Amino acid sequence: MPSFHGERSGLPRRIDHHGRGPQAVVIYDRLRDSLPRWLRDYVQHFEAAIDASVAEFARTLPPDSRVLDAGAGETQHRDHFKTHRYCALDLGIGDAQWDYSRLDVVGDLSALPFRDASFDACLNVVTLEHVRDPARVVSELARVLEPGGCILLIAPHEWEEHQAPHDYFRYTRYGLEYLLARAGFTGISVVPVGGFFRLLSRRLFNALQFFPGPTIFLAALVFVPAALVAPLADPLDRRRNFTLGYICTACKPS
Repeated sequence: MPSFHGERSGLPRRIDHHGRGPQAVVIYDRLRDSLPRWLRDYVQHFEAAIDASVAEFARTLPPDSRVLDAGAGETQHRDHFKTHRYCALDLGIGDAQWDYSRLDVVGDLSALPFRDASFDACLNVVTLEHVRDPARVVSELARVLEPGGCILLIAPHEWEEHQAPHDYFRYTRYGLEYLLARAGFTGISVVPVGGFFRLLSRRLFNALQFFPGPTIFLAALVFVPAALVAPLADPLDRRRNFTLGYICTACKPS
């Protein structure tokens, strides 16, 4: 099925907009983007964690490894794989404003146009919620991996609806383990990205988008301080059942 993807940050910007008017969206985006990088990464912890996990995944791969970015969108992860044979695949219909010119292959995740064992590694980053048959997609990713090849899969848990109407699922850690195991993967690791207080911080920051025009700055005086302080309490949530999403790794048996 089609895959629908985000901006260069690694996540779709419209995830935060809830259909607000153009003026509110522009002010919200500008306010967020005006933050220093370290502060934006602190508040938008999930995006920072995604980028770090992709970079680490790339470092573990030998040079010249064949890497499939399945659901590559605008190929924002390409630069992490400069020493590898990187292949970006997407259906290329996520948004008319996106630039799909850097895609290597336009294709369907549920019927990948590759032979078995074509790749040494695979990425599937914040894409699985946008396919109608996730089990089939994960099985296809396993099929095109070389035995011993590994996958990095990142999926949301507590996100609002986005990319409507092509937004079908949210995943628990148990659902992701099930999908990966069913496809034949082993050595499965599913790690939550933050807990309740990281999630609360993100939602407080999201609240700014509901305030039109200059009132967003007044709202910021109320919500932003709490959003900055909340992550400090995140260690209290040891189970991390409240999380924005999960970063998963697994390998195909040799």
